[in-house]
Amino acid sequence: MSFFHALIRTHHITSRKKVAHLRKAAKEFECYALLRSGGCPGIMYCKGTEDGVKNWVGTVQRLRYKDFYLAAKPALIEPAVGKLQEQIGLFEVGDVNDFATAMEERGISAWWRKAMGFA
Repeated sequence: MSFFHALIRTHHITSRKKVAHLRKAAKEFECYALLRSGGCPGIMYCKGTEDGVKNWVGTVQRLRYKDFYLAAKPALIEPAVGKLQEQIGLFEVGDVNDFATAMEERGISAWWRKAMGFA
């Protein structure tokens, strides 16, 4: 099975109502989603099937987050990357360093750093 992923950057993620909506969408579209919430910047990572990722990203877009930026459009994950089995659902971290660690654990830190403009 092929997996796709995408990365979104926003000004912030603080609305618990929007996060609940994203949690529901992650289950509905059978995606793994990771959010850096609670302050600036807001970062969202999604992994799943092509349709699942595209639909989840569309859900985020419709929520009209301030300064929504699709840092990395939905794209196929390289076969050597992404071997970590993800649980379906939405998960949150409160710190950019924790988000970076999660990207490193998945073997996609170079992709993430480039998309975020750090590299």
